[in-house]
Amino acid sequence: MSNVDQQLEDLRAEITSELPSDISVSDVTYEGPELVVYTRDPKRFARNGDLVRQLASQLRKRITVRPDPDVLSRPSDARDDIRRVVPDEAGVTDLDFHADTGEVVIEAEKPGMVIGKHGSTLREITQEVGWTPEVVRTPPIESSTVSNVRNFLKQERDERRDILEKVGRQIHREKMADDEEYVRVTTLGCCREVGRASFILSTPETRVLVDCGDKPGAEGEVPYLQVEEALGAGANTIDAVVLTHAHLDHSALLPLLFKYGYDGPIYTTEPSRDLMGLLQLDYLDVAAKEGRAPPYDSEMVRETIKHTIPLEYGDVTDIAPDVKLTLHNAGHILGSSIAHFHIGDGLYNVAFSGDIHYDDTRLFNGAVNDFPRVEALVFESTYGGRNDYQTDQEDSERKLKEVINETYERGGKVLIPAFAVGRSQELMLVLEEAMREGDVPEMPVHLDGMIWEATAIHTTYPEYLRDDLRDRIFHEDENPFLADQFNHIDGGEDERQEVADGDPCIILSTSGMVTGGPIMSWLEHVGGDPDSTLAFVGYQAQGTLGRRIQNGWDEIPTSATGHSGGRGGRNNTLTLNVDVETVDGFSGHADRQGLMNFVKTMSPRPEKVLCVHGDESSVQDLSSALYHEFNMRTFAPKNLETFRFK
Repeated sequence: MSNVDQQLEDLRAEITSELPSDISVSDVTYEGPELVVYTRDPKRFARNGDLVRQLASQLRKRITVRPDPDVLSRPSDARDDIRRVVPDEAGVTDLDFHADTGEVVIEAEKPGMVIGKHGSTLREITQEVGWTPEVVRTPPIESSTVSNVRNFLKQERDERRDILEKVGRQIHREKMADDEEYVRVTTLGCCREVGRASFILSTPETRVLVDCGDKPGAEGEVPYLQVEEALGAGANTIDAVVLTHAHLDHSALLPLLFKYGYDGPIYTTEPSRDLMGLLQLDYLDVAAKEGRAPPYDSEMVRETIKHTIPLEYGDVTDIAPDVKLTLHNAGHILGSSIAHFHIGDGLYNVAFSGDIHYDDTRLFNGAVNDFPRVEALVFESTYGGRNDYQTDQEDSERKLKEVINETYERGGKVLIPAFAVGRSQELMLVLEEAMREGDVPEMPVHLDGMIWEATAIHTTYPEYLRDDLRDRIFHEDENPFLADQFNHIDGGEDERQEVADGDPCIILSTSGMVTGGPIMSWLEHVGGDPDSTLAFVGYQAQGTLGRRIQNGWDEIPTSATGHSGGRGGRNNTLTLNVDVETVDGFSGHADRQGLMNFVKTMSPRPEKVLCVHGDESSVQDLSSALYHEFNMRTFAPKNLETFRFK
């Protein structure tokens, strides 16, 4: 009998001894980080709401109780009983029964009403029907991504259970007999540069990859995934992957791991999983349209989703025999996380900030910086330069309104390159309020690229948004994303031409750094109009066309637009005559002051900080400032360096 099998036998005996005599345990197994307990008496289990909590506390494990398939009532009977228990106001839209696990997935417009106070309605459902309920939200705005991911995972349930059982056995395997203790971080990208985020956290027992992104505007500069000293024998030597958030400079190359032989879990939040799939498939689509060979195919994206284990903020989760992971809100985009690792039995704690926004925004609460323990911090420095102070949100919004009003008076159009995820939704909230309150004239706001689909995903996960925004989304007539002025462009050139020939309007279009996508077409349609404005509201990385335009370029090679010749005329260039404006303050990143405040108020304050994810001057400036201000050990690492923390 293997160590894990013996462990499960011991756990089964311990659980049985703790339960009342009228509750039986038919099987105990691991599924990912969770211990799954099967019982022939699910209704009795459900009557005592504290039983699971007591067992979880005593065993120090996350526990799920499922009914033994032999004792389940018929789905047709259970369906009627569930609809009788759940209030009509919950808006149940679907019930999906899975006899192999005894679970019923309840899709509802108001999941909270299906859950009930402290889970009371869920327990009542199990008491009535024996099935274990799992609740998901019906998206207020229909999302093909959410629907496709849910349907795909439903189709792959059997294989996914096999994956989870394999992961569970890996997590709970016996530790190697090794007296040596160390904690190391190896940098595989993102150092003295923005993008290509990728790090290895390693102990004698475990290797965890944190993020796996590409570098915008720098084709071919992938993480050092094939470097021998980085991955040793290859991707299959990694025990787990943690994704801080879905932006492509953190997530684009995760599917490549499966091409290289990785077969383990990816831990992230549920919205990050859905957004990751959306952005990765678009990444392949853009590569194909631009004639580039994509690094992987869509099948690898599906493998990535299949291996993803979603975690909620604040849940402490075993991901290896000697590593516990907790994700905390990073305030950057939907589902973005600070990844906190507790290593060994109190040996060491490392936090990876991912990308953070320290202050509250219209969309999100500010980043969490309160931890039980943290000795080292791997810290983003995008705006870490000594002069990287952004205007505050109120001033930024005021300037954007001025730009819109001035352009409107000229009869022009405001073209805003925007990231589909995060920035676009923030701008939508600003524009909806400005038009509702009369600060700018009412006019169409055209959304091109993936913006509408990304917005639909935001409304699917309102619990990740600010409280007041969440409440508005719950009321259909108050949902700001459903305001009349928002118009989804389906991507046709005829529709874009019609908008370009029409009245003043606002156009939000991907890509945010003008590196491809529909923004290139809009530059051809609108870029030659001196009455119109090109307004940058987000970071433009070095090497991107957005940065060059920001720095004064007014001749754009039409090959960059993806059209042969386009309207550029002679020399195959497009002359930009639009007014170019930069409106700071809408970034999803903290500025220099926000980064300093994050560390200043961090509890506890770390002993060591690695400044990453910034241009060379930014990381060095921030590293120096943190050292002088807080007397802490700071570093501005290069790629392919290894730091031993313990």
